[in-house]
Amino acid sequence: MAALRTGVAGVVGLAARMGRLSVSVSSQVTQPSLHTSFVTAFSHFRLTPWYASLHTSSSHRGLMEFFDNEKNWGETEVKVGRSWRIEELRIKSNEDLHKLWFVLLKEKNMLLTMEHACEEEYQLFPNPERIDKVEESMKNLEDVVKERNRAYWLLETGEDGEHHGEIGTDSLGRRRFIRYREHTVPYWSTGRPWRSRETPSITKFSRLMREKKFLEKRRALRRIRDHVCMLLRRYPHMDLDVLQKKYPEVNVKALRQQKRSLGHHVHNIA
Repeated sequence: MAALRTGVAGVVGLAARMGRLSVSVSSQVTQPSLHTSFVTAFSHFRLTPWYASLHTSSSHRGLMEFFDNEKNWGETEVKVGRSWRIEELRIKSNEDLHKLWFVLLKEKNMLLTMEHACEEEYQLFPNPERIDKVEESMKNLEDVVKERNRAYWLLETGEDGEHHGEIGTDSLGRRRFIRYREHTVPYWSTGRPWRSRETPSITKFSRLMREKKFLEKRRALRRIRDHVCMLLRRYPHMDLDVLQKKYPEVNVKALRQQKRSLGHHVHNIA
C-alpha cells in the first residue's frame, strides 16, 4: 500500500510539472484498499486536456481512398458524366483550377488502381473510358493554365514565357533541337555518373555522319546544276532572272557560259 501511494504521488507531481494536464485526486485514492490495482487507482484521476494546443483534422480512411466506392465493386457498368470542356474551365478562377487538378489526379490514381486490381483478379473493369475522360479533363485544364500564363507573359514582357527547348547534343553526338521534358529529379542528383559523349565511337560516328551529309548535299547540288544546264540547252531564250530566282543554289549566268549548256542550235552564246 505504501508503494502504491508513493507511485500515485509521483504521477501527480509529474503531471503538475508538465503543465498540460490538470490533475485532481479524488478522496478514494488517498486511502486505496489492499486489493486496488494500479490501473484501478489511475482510473480515479480526472484528466482535463489543454484545449488551446490541441488541433485535430477530419478522419480519413487511409488506403481506401485509392479504391472505388464499395457499391461499384463487381458492377458491369458505372454511370459517369462527361469530361470537363475547355470552355467551362476558362471561366473558373486559378484557385478552383488548382483544386480541380488534384481532384482529377486523385480520381485518375483511383481508376488506375482499380484497373490493376481487376486485372489481378481476372475481373472486368467497368467503364474503362473513365480514364480517358479524366485524362482529357486534365489536358484541357493544363491548356487553360498555359493560355493564362502565355497571356500574362505577353502582356508583361512581350514574350510567351514558355521554354520549348534548346539546341543540344543527343546520345549519338548529333546537334539537334531537344524539347524540354519533365523529370523527377535532375541528372546530377540521381547519384549515377554522367556519361560523356566524347568517346572514340561517338567521335567516329559523328565524322562519318558529317561526311554522309556533305556527300548528299553535293549530289543534290549537282542534280540541280545539271537540270539548269538542260533547261538552258533546250530553251536558250529563257529569262535568266526567273530561273535564278527558282534555283538560288546555283549561279545561272555562270552556267550559261559553260559548254554543257550549249545546244544544237544557233542561239548559243558560248
